[in-house]
Amino acid sequence: MPEILDYAKPAPGEATERAHVTVIFLRMMARPARPKIVLPEGVAVTRERLDLASYRALYEEIGTPWLWWLRRVMPDAMLERHLAASTLSLHLLRVGGELAGFYELDAAHWPYINLNYFGLRQSFIGRGLGRPFLDHAVDAVFEGATALRGMTVNTCNADHPRALPNYLAAGFREYRRGDEVWDIPTRLGFTIPEHLRR
Repeated sequence: MPEILDYAKPAPGEATERAHVTVIFLRMMARPARPKIVLPEGVAVTRERLDLASYRALYEEIGTPWLWWLRRVMPDAMLERHLAASTLSLHLLRVGGELAGFYELDAAHWPYINLNYFGLRQSFIGRGLGRPFLDHAVDAVFEGATALRGMTVNTCNADHPRALPNYLAAGFREYRRGDEVWDIPTRLGFTIPEHLRR
């Protein structure tokens, strides 16, 4: 990573697995000209706060296949401050009352709002939920916002293969790419895909 965060640096002598990742940065400067999204019957999105343990469990479950690791190594106190920030909002997707996924919006770099994380639990992938859920996130950012310059997100080649096409179809446009090297602590139990090894 170009400027690796202090908390994410491996401890001296700590075993790590290396991943070579291409990160794609995208942005959307205005809400697409389309009708406001209507979620399917029985599907709801609510803005909520999660306690630390619940957030960590959801983050790990959804993110493990896609190498979501930074929050896994973030100290509890730091993560609690992040989740409590007034600039952050967490939106949970439920299908028939069952928790199916979440997205996280961060206005810390206003007048841009970043989509920090967006994901579904494995059992809900492939059920046609990803696109309307992503459109819901876009609507949540642009609806009623004043002085907003745009919405940003990044993805990478460790993510689900449909992630980038879905972002582009939703109206995001790529503006930069960068290659990063992730030294992920072995203790986290990730399996590095072959295409990310060199």
